[in-house]
Amino acid sequence: MSVVERWFGAGFTQLHPLLQQLHQQGGKLHGDVDLQFGRGLAGVIGVRLATRLGVPTKQARVKFQVDIHDSDNTLHWNRYFADSAVLYSRFQPSGSWPHGHWLESTGAVKLALAVDVIEGGWYWRPLKAWLHGVRIPLWLLPHTEAYKRIEEGRYQFYVGFNLPLLGNLFSYSGALQLEHTATIPNSATAITVAAAP
Repeated sequence: MSVVERWFGAGFTQLHPLLQQLHQQGGKLHGDVDLQFGRGLAGVIGVRLATRLGVPTKQARVKFQVDIHDSDNTLHWNRYFADSAVLYSRFQPSGSWPHGHWLESTGAVKLALAVDVIEGGWYWRPLKAWLHGVRIPLWLLPHTEAYKRIEEGRYQFYVGFNLPLLGNLFSYSGALQLEHTATIPNSATAITVAAAP
């Protein structure tokens, strides 16, 4: 059983079947993503934030893939934006759904994220934040909106950052397809058999 299945428990069946499959077997999603930046000061801050995350800033649409797997009770998301640096995130479960949360570590930032399931989709809800291990108020960081859901058989996702008064800093979103994966017997870990780009 995968770490996501264990965390959700009986609530796992509320996710769309394709999201269930993804988090049972792991896999590689790929496609194009749209990048949008705010205007004025919001855009300047958005470009800086995107650059720190390894997200390209010169094009409005880029190739994207994310490798998803779990190991040692940790969910791994490795994101590749075109030819930019890889953005690694690790998610560790705490408690169980619907009252538990995930601890996401991406670089120096750690977030405690609850999950709301809406019409089969997975919607993150930030609860707490740490920077270099020091607890900080959420309002010191850009507000994050993120979800993944299934639309017309594809994995639709959205990640956006905004600040009060300034509005949208930047966002990336797209509809992705799942590549074929093979699983190791008696393990929830998946190995992608398609060649990496």
